[in-house]
Amino acid sequence: MRILHYLDLVRATIGGPARAVVDLCETLARRGHEVTLVCDDDEGVPASWRTGDPAKPRSVLTGLRLDAKGRSFGPMRPWREMRDLVARADVVHIHGVWEPTKPRVASICRAMGKPYVVSLRGQLDDWCMAQGALKKRVMMGLAARRMLEGAAFVHCTAQAELDQSGKHFPRGRGIVISNLLDLRPFETLPGPGAARAKFPVFESGRPNLLFLSRVHVKKGLDVLLRAGALLRSRGVDANILIAGSGDEAYVESVKRLVTELGLSDRAHFLGLVVNEEKLSLYRACDLFVLPTSQENFGFVFVESLACGTPVVTTRGVDIWPELQSSGGAVIAEATPEAIAGAVGSLLADRDALPAMGAKGREWVFKDLAPEKVIREFEAMYERAKAKAPQDS
Repeated sequence: MRILHYLDLVRATIGGPARAVVDLCETLARRGHEVTLVCDDDEGVPASWRTGDPAKPRSVLTGLRLDAKGRSFGPMRPWREMRDLVARADVVHIHGVWEPTKPRVASICRAMGKPYVVSLRGQLDDWCMAQGALKKRVMMGLAARRMLEGAAFVHCTAQAELDQSGKHFPRGRGIVISNLLDLRPFETLPGPGAARAKFPVFESGRPNLLFLSRVHVKKGLDVLLRAGALLRSRGVDANILIAGSGDEAYVESVKRLVTELGLSDRAHFLGLVVNEEKLSLYRACDLFVLPTSQENFGFVFVESLACGTPVVTTRGVDIWPELQSSGGAVIAEATPEAIAGAVGSLLADRDALPAMGAKGREWVFKDLAPEKVIREFEAMYERAKAKAPQDS
């Protein structure tokens, strides 16, 4: 099958969407499909995709988003190229909603009679819709709803995402398929030694709570820090390890909060941690704690469980029912009191944490097995091919 993907920005720094698309494209190509990814920034595209290897996806860098004057809807040449790519495709997969280029790509598909799928990537979740709400309502009325209701399928990564989002495309066809995660790096895990050797905080012997994510207001780092202060006041003395980067001004505000809470000797900023060192860091920590306001999937939760490290998070994660039922995660309200209570209860029986993590790891390899998930995507594309676009 010839599958054309469009994601405007493929950067490692934007996290989940880029990773989801790269892993999906790579797996589809490995299974013999002809896969092309169109993007406007390909910083996160693997170098092997540029070698012309037919067993790899092909990346096409365009100028759809911006013309020479910096305006949206670029000049005609990139759009002619996009039309040519759409013409060759059996199905087009658009990732995301709000960039003005995406409804335009959808309109090209409808005009050419090509089926397309839209992955929401969490952008219609209630929390996200409340951010810049007026602008989003206007764009929904002008273009986004038509794009969604004209799609063969609107792809969500969890039922909770579809439950929140479906009201915005009442005549559309929602479908739930989890994100595909390449689990090969997790099959044989590194031990905790590399992380313990690199980060002196592990010498303390205290329990270690890991926050590994983009340092952003929606991730709830402030909630975790306040929970840490509550735990310390209750005699539960734990380190908080913060792995990730973010906007400099926000990171500085978080560091000021650390000082105000008297946690300067307990909260440790590790910077960006990647690859095997990241897996070792998961393994070296007792719990992964992310009191987030919104995640439509959240690769970090699956990564942590795949490493055997239990999770504490909130109902802001659309896959929270699945995480909870795995036996490897505890779901709490996104308040310092609730997070402190959940963490404190788990650390009270620290010896039980490895068994809890093992349950989570088993769930990942069973329910999120790439060979299972990719078959669901392939079935969706086959069904999309059989549907004419709805020009509604």
